[in-house]
Amino acid sequence: MEVDDMEKSVFYEDYDVGSVRETMGRTITETDIVLHAGQTGDFYPHHMDAEWCKGQEFGQRIAHGTLIFSVGIGMAAGEINPEAFSYGYDRLRFINPVYIGDTIYNKVTIKEKRDYPKRPDYGIVVELCEIQNQRGELVIACEHLLLAKKRK
Repeated sequence: MEVDDMEKSVFYEDYDVGSVRETMGRTITETDIVLHAGQTGDFYPHHMDAEWCKGQEFGQRIAHGTLIFSVGIGMAAGEINPEAFSYGYDRLRFINPVYIGDTIYNKVTIKEKRDYPKRPDYGIVVELCEIQNQRGELVIACEHLLLAKKRK
């Protein structure tokens, strides 16, 4: 497949506040946790020591918040949009733990649009990302800031 076949231009004006898209599920595995620990150096016992966790609040190992954030955001990535790029994330919160075997989903809602004073030919599109587990419990919430080109 050619790169041009994967690209679809979506301009600032094309984003509709209130529109929602939802991802398919992704089950978090022990391998995910071990790989993330190795990549980040975060080998805290909350993630790695099953015996230690038995005496802690959650009673079992939990996935790294940064792992769930990365996987959840990646799940929402779709077609390449040559007219926009990620500007960052605001209000990131790790709300509930994710355990080995939990399946996560990402619900993305266009929350707001606003001008971007530094570059008048672009606008900010704010996407509310709500990552939930298979029980419908919110595990992560954040706002993704998308810098989208305006039509001329």
